[in-house]
Amino acid sequence: MVSAAAPQVVPENLVIVGSGPAGYTAAIYAARANLSPVLITGFQAGGIAGGQLMTTTDVENFPGFPDGILGPDLMDRMRAQAVRWGTRLIEADADAIDLGQRPYRLTVEGQVIETQALILATGASANRLGLPHEQDFWSRGISACAICDGATPQFRNAELAVVGGGDSACEEAVYLTKYGSQVHLIVRRDVLRASKAMADRVLANPAISVHWNQDLVDVAGGDWLETVQLRHTSTGQEETLAVKGLFYAIGHTPNTGLVAGQIELDGQGYLQVRSGRPETSVDGVFAAGDVADTEWRQGITAAGSGCQAALAAERWLTHHDLAITVSHDPVDPAPAGEPVPVPTSDEANYDPSALWQKGGYALRKLYHDCDKPLLVVYSSPSCGPCHVLKPQLKRVLQDFGGAAQGVEIDIETDQAIAEQAGVTGTPTVQLFFRKELKQQFKGVKQRSEFKAAIEALL
Repeated sequence: MVSAAAPQVVPENLVIVGSGPAGYTAAIYAARANLSPVLITGFQAGGIAGGQLMTTTDVENFPGFPDGILGPDLMDRMRAQAVRWGTRLIEADADAIDLGQRPYRLTVEGQVIETQALILATGASANRLGLPHEQDFWSRGISACAICDGATPQFRNAELAVVGGGDSACEEAVYLTKYGSQVHLIVRRDVLRASKAMADRVLANPAISVHWNQDLVDVAGGDWLETVQLRHTSTGQEETLAVKGLFYAIGHTPNTGLVAGQIELDGQGYLQVRSGRPETSVDGVFAAGDVADTEWRQGITAAGSGCQAALAAERWLTHHDLAITVSHDPVDPAPAGEPVPVPTSDEANYDPSALWQKGGYALRKLYHDCDKPLLVVYSSPSCGPCHVLKPQLKRVLQDFGGAAQGVEIDIETDQAIAEQAGVTGTPTVQLFFRKELKQQFKGVKQRSEFKAAIEALL
């Protein structure tokens, strides 16, 4: 008996690795060219889906938004536009990329995807300082995301510090004045590298003290950060600042680990491309965004490079007669629409059987009355990682078909609840069962972790 041959896998036209302005823009252009692209958003590796703008508050220099727009909201809009035109999203990390054979092969969650062309839009990750006691106080006073963690109770009305001298550092210092009593901006040089508008905003703010020509050499404290040690870059004189929070804004490292040794990189680890061009050293592989940008690193330049990469990939596929186009039906897809916010539950609209609700009223009712596993998600409006995690948690609850429920707590609105829960950053997820805290998760985690934790209680 002759066994049937395994079905032949048809390679994708184009896979885009990484989201953010570069990845989403590349997806929009490729989808409108009927290439039906696959976009691997990323989840934990190299940051979060949506890129660095997911950890930004008001984006004031992206054209089309005269009053500015929150970074996570801008990324949500780009994502919706890409999906509207037919982009297929895989909300996971790429585990491996093999450029040694054609079609190229990517491994994602154990599955192999083949593709004729590839766009690398993997961005860059926030740097750490590597202080002697840095790890001791990570998430216990030290954070790489003021936008994510600034609203947590421990930082309110406390003295805080930001290290860095660019736009990100200045933005975070201004943002933290909403919560801290005083913000210390620690700068290694005698001038800010930030844009003039942002620098002026910092220097004019009486709640911000700038410490020029200072190196941050170590941190200290007990259960929580208490002090930071500074050293003057010229005189070597040291001083100690009493602060309860330290936020890093000291640059980024390109996320090229998946292709290292297979493609040309420059001396800093960025993808090597010719100025103004998206082509890499490997035929059919294109670069977009901060993974190849050593100079500009702006949201708008990342979006522009995503456009270039998609157009170049389309031309390359057509030239090599590799594109299999997919027509849109209908020709004009339905409008994406505006996202519908979850209403805050109260006595009038509370639903004891709803999968997902919001606010302190729902939490109190579910905590006392619910006999199912209960996920409590602590978030804040400007927290980019929260934007990424909440849809994933809702999918987990949907998979359980009502056997578990979730409630969202805005730590800015419900400060007392967050403080009582001991929340030190967002997103934080607590899993309760019959009034008992079973497990706590900090930051963005894979859906499988939450599923396993809930299954163990059922």
